[in-house]
Amino acid sequence: MARAVARHLGPQIRGGLIVTPSPDPRDNSPTPDPFPPDPFPVVAGGHPLPTDGSEAAGRRALALAESTTADETLLVLISGGASALMALPADGVTLADTRAATAQLLRAGADIYALNTVRKHLSAIKGGWLAARARATCRALIVSDVVGDDLSVIASGPTVADATTFDDALALVGRYGGEDAFPAAVIARLRRGAQGAVPETPKPGDPRLARSTATIIGSRRDAMNGAAVAAAALGYTVLRLDDAVVGDARTAAASHLHAALARASGVTRPACIVSSGETTVNVTGHGRGGRNQEFALAAATQLAEHGHAAVLASAGTDGIDGPTDAAGAIADATTLARARAAGASPDRALADNNAYAFFDAIGDLIRIGPTDTNVGDLQVILLA
Repeated sequence: MARAVARHLGPQIRGGLIVTPSPDPRDNSPTPDPFPPDPFPVVAGGHPLPTDGSEAAGRRALALAESTTADETLLVLISGGASALMALPADGVTLADTRAATAQLLRAGADIYALNTVRKHLSAIKGGWLAARARATCRALIVSDVVGDDLSVIASGPTVADATTFDDALALVGRYGGEDAFPAAVIARLRRGAQGAVPETPKPGDPRLARSTATIIGSRRDAMNGAAVAAAALGYTVLRLDDAVVGDARTAAASHLHAALARASGVTRPACIVSSGETTVNVTGHGRGGRNQEFALAAATQLAEHGHAAVLASAGTDGIDGPTDAAGAIADATTLARARAAGASPDRALADNNAYAFFDAIGDLIRIGPTDTNVGDLQVILLA
């Protein structure tokens, strides 16, 4: 996105900033274009938990917004993961507090709506604050990694109004572990906000956001379109399932596979079923993995039990699934038998949230490297 802006606007740009998970994005770049393009310095943030780099990125982004003048445009390009990559704790909370709160919500299986409701109320840049601090017209172009494409949820909505409240955030803390599971400073800030002692995030109609607009320019449906076109070119009959795949990964896997196979019962073979969405994982074990790997592991059990002539892949479009180097995993009717032969137990792997080790043992992890964008997760099922 930064390259495109640099090519098309060139000398009109007086400054900028790129926030990325990689210290040197050229390592992952599929193009020969120079990176970073002038005049964009690069700051490496953390994901899924914010790091010192994330806080530095947030401070620099806010300073850039505050440096604008009324006759300028602040162009904000968002492509997934920005809630963690660009973090600036609000008064009264530290980066460590924000990290701990985020980690607790992730462990408890909070979806992105719940997660970002809390994060917005712990931040000085999310929930519309970035645009509110700018003097310029603010225009955001957004590649959505959120099911439903809610502008206030994507990247925790740094340039748009936020309808959620401190009361909402407190209720979610209670749902996902209770107040004792969160840092005291987090609870104190949320309570002060609920009592009106801390300013709320900018709400719809706030005049500070009157010159701010946001446009979705890419979403999970674009990934589905790409997969469908590729499958058709390979000779598959394509079936698209447009309803988002959401909920707990291991539960969603079984229900989604059952529904997908039923929908495909009359489809000419070979067939390719394409779907997308974003599931969650309730982490109770100590293993490694991500929602796509857990989804594939849960699906493997059903594929083995019914002997389906099918192969399923679930992967993050950003090339990263959880805190691993895999984007996801592949499963078929032989997965469980091959894993047991390699000494890997599916039941133990699920119980310990250790899908990464399970699929690594049989060579069925999907490793494509970071893609530099994110439109959620993609599932592909092939039927012979």
